[in-house]
Amino acid sequence: MDYRSDSPEGTLPLLYGDAHMLAVDKPAGLLSVPGRGADKQDCAAARVRRAYPDALVVHRLDMATSGLLLMARGPAMQRALSRAFEQRRVGKRYVALAAGRIGAPASADDDGWGCIDLPLAADWPKRPRQVVDAVHGRPSRTRWRILGYDVARDATRVELEPVTGRSHQLRVHLLALGHPILGDVLYAPPAVRERAPRLLLHASMLEVTHPATGERLRCCSPVPF
Repeated sequence: MDYRSDSPEGTLPLLYGDAHMLAVDKPAGLLSVPGRGADKQDCAAARVRRAYPDALVVHRLDMATSGLLLMARGPAMQRALSRAFEQRRVGKRYVALAAGRIGAPASADDDGWGCIDLPLAADWPKRPRQVVDAVHGRPSRTRWRILGYDVARDATRVELEPVTGRSHQLRVHLLALGHPILGDVLYAPPAVRERAPRLLLHASMLEVTHPATGERLRCCSPVPF
């Protein structure tokens, strides 16, 4: 099912929907919520509300990131889902294509997952950029594992699970490994930035306990790259 308006800009795929919550597939290049200025009012939240006026924002994706975006239907569901995110009771997975061949995590578990544990802080002279900052940074953790290596593109497909939710966390943590994400206009050097027409980072899975039914709900979005 799709949300549709009178223009192509009004279409968003619906991955899950009921009387309490919605999961939509946000394309890269679209804001999650309105920005400042008349030219930044088109966003995922506005498009969804054309079909579901009671839809409310629960969390956000960066404009450059594509994938799963969860919305609540009504204030009570918004409060319940927001608490789930704040208390880290929502499972989140992303897939990225990063430059070069990444070696396996040094201390991976039996399933191949390792952990990047590097504190992040705002790079004030270059905002909205973030930097690794051992003195002033906030604790930031990302679980990650390698899905494969693309020889033709000289890029590694990586699955990422943010334990914390800092701004640009996944992008900066991969950069700290020495492997920026292809198409990243904020963090990748020009040669890596120009290897993709968009940031190759996609929110591929969300898992949450349904606030109304108590059932564990898992939503998945196919990776478009």
